[in-house]
Amino acid sequence: MARKRVILEMGTGNDLHGGDYTKAALRAVQDALHHSSLSLIRSLGLDSRAMLVDVTIGVQRPEQVGAEAVRASLPHGVVTVTVVKGGLDVPDDDGRDAAVIASAAIDVGFDLP
Repeated sequence: MARKRVILEMGTGNDLHGGDYTKAALRAVQDALHHSSLSLIRSLGLDSRAMLVDVTIGVQRPEQVGAEAVRASLPHGVVTVTVVKGGLDVPDDDGRDAAVIASAAIDVGFDLP
């Protein structure tokens, strides 16, 4: 059996004040989830518990993302989370605060013949 991608969805999220990279990442994941539907998986008779879900999060400070919190936010499947440098930090005028913008890609696959 080989892993076959059946869904690829992207999302963005932010934390406008506070610099919380995990909050921005969670919002990006939720944005991606709200753009997708599991109807294909149901119509093919596949078990959503067998989904292989690979989440990639891009933020400027990857070490500040709680990957376990991101993993726990996904409702189905076997989830792995990878956090990489990406996204965007937008400082305010006086440099004391920044809007944190995260990008998320959710790749869903199954082991299929």
